[in-house]
Amino acid sequence: MKTYALITGASQGLGKALALECANREMNLLLLALPNSGLPQLSHFIKQHMGVDVHHLELDLSVVENYYLIADYVRNNNLKIQYLINNAGVLSRGFFDALDDRFVLKQIAVNITAPTMLIKLLLPYMKSTNNAAILNISSMASFFALPKKQVYGATKAYLTSFSKSLAKELKKDNIAITIICPGGLNTTTRLCYQNRILSWIPRKSVLNPEDAAGIAINAMMKRRELIVPGFINKCLLVLDKLLPRFIKDSLTSQEINKFPAGKLQKLSS
Repeated sequence: MKTYALITGASQGLGKALALECANREMNLLLLALPNSGLPQLSHFIKQHMGVDVHHLELDLSVVENYYLIADYVRNNNLKIQYLINNAGVLSRGFFDALDDRFVLKQIAVNITAPTMLIKLLLPYMKSTNNAAILNISSMASFFALPKKQVYGATKAYLTSFSKSLAKELKKDNIAITIICPGGLNTTTRLCYQNRILSWIPRKSVLNPEDAAGIAINAMMKRRELIVPGFINKCLLVLDKLLPRFIKDSLTSQEINKFPAGKLQKLSS
């Protein structure tokens, strides 16, 4: 029986790179993304040119009812989910008191509620699949206290902690959970611009989505628990433990002051 990799946020950026990486490894796909984000075109391309079966669903992962629609689709189409890749996420930059309430709630829903509930609803199907695995896309932001990324960092800290705990529970079911914590990614024109004006060390920590996707899928297939891709990113984690707080605060301030608050808010909307 065919098995499938379910990928959220699959139409653009890292999600698209993950979809192509999985298809290149001959994995059948169930791709999820927002409406009008190019998902049908990507699905058709993969199916026509890469020789794998592709299903797709266009829906908003900030809407709770859609989690159940996904589970119903899996059941009704008798899809055997071997890999669940929780990639969809909402980024933000801006002071907390300036963020729109609805945006904050949507960010929490997509970054926390969606991966949590998709794992919960799809676990019964994955337990019957040999060597099933879950890949959760977290972030380096989950390890640091970053002004203007406070909600985003907190949601990724939840995902990292949740994944570590759940991995212990699911060992008995032979389901592995991998967490990857990349730094910056050149996924959009806006992010490419922001990444270019960072100072040398943060700029060198940035990865292209294709490279991050290869690292992530390799880690999932090897059933590794936590991956921080890139030598510079690993060094930053070590430095965070060694540097005095006043130096870290100074470095953080230098980076965030490069972006005017108003401009950041506009870019994140």
